[in-house]
Amino acid sequence: MSQRDEIPPGTLYMLILKTLARQGEMHGYEIANSIQQISEDVLQVEEGSLYPALQRMLVKGWVKAEWGTTAGNRRARYYHLTPLGRRQLALEVSKYERVAAAIARVLQPA
Repeated sequence: MSQRDEIPPGTLYMLILKTLARQGEMHGYEIANSIQQISEDVLQVEEGSLYPALQRMLVKGWVKAEWGTTAGNRRARYYHLTPLGRRQLALEVSKYERVAAAIARVLQPA
């Protein structure tokens, strides 16, 4: 059984934006499930952080949402990326890569 880790601070927006960019319109449960599957069960997005993040992203104009019906005939809010969200994704990825490279340099043997 693989160990689940918390999503690193500051990366939740990037992960949600990338998931929507990759897979198109999705509801919250699908977004969380997709991140968990693609990360091979290492990353788990809790509802308590997912929905507030999606709400903030709506306010910032990075995503839009519409009500729809799931395959299981339940009402759900479907989110999709906006052009502003695509630009933000590029920014978030660039920041993340810069930080990851810096961390890698610090971890290198002396």
